[in-house]
Parts: sequence; C-alpha cells; structure tokens
Amino acid sequence: MTTRETFDISGENLIKKVREIIEEGNATSITIHDKAGRDLMHFPLTIGVVGIVIAPVLAAIGAMAAIVGDCTITVEKKDTTGKPTDIDSKG
Repeated sequence: MTTRETFDISGENLIKKVREIIEEGNATSITIHDKAGRDLMHFPLTIGVVGIVIAPVLAAIGAMAAIVGDCTITVEKKDTTGKPTDIDSKG
C-alpha cells in the first residue's frame, strides 16, 4: 500500500525539499506539477537506482526550479504503519 503527500513549494526551495524527501528513504516516486496541475517531471525512487540517478535528476530539478515559480510536489511513499486498509480488512 502506498500513501501520497502533496507539498506546495516555491521554485527556490524545490531542490532542498526533494533532497529531504529522498533522504527520508521511504518515498517510491516524486512528481512535480506546475501551478495549473500539469506534470513537469516524474521520477521513481527505487533503492538500486537512487545512488546512480540522483545527481542528474537534481541537476534537472535545479534547471527547472530556475524557470518555474510556485509548484506542487506529490510524493508516493510506502505505507509503513502496518495498519490494515479498508481493502485489506475483512468485515
């Protein structure tokens, strides 16, 4: 089960927030949207790929942050609560 969190953020703080999300370690993907809700960038975060891909991704985010004003970040995370969801519960 995954959960989603959304953050409204200014372009100047975009790289800092993305780094924080990655360092937490439980995010499975990040999507960055513009003010109109259009996807600007989406990247998955898998354990084996993060170390190799993170530098170019951050460089691309930095370039985009210089152009984009306010944006929204949607983060998909692994559910680590262990609580059953409505789908998993049997009535």
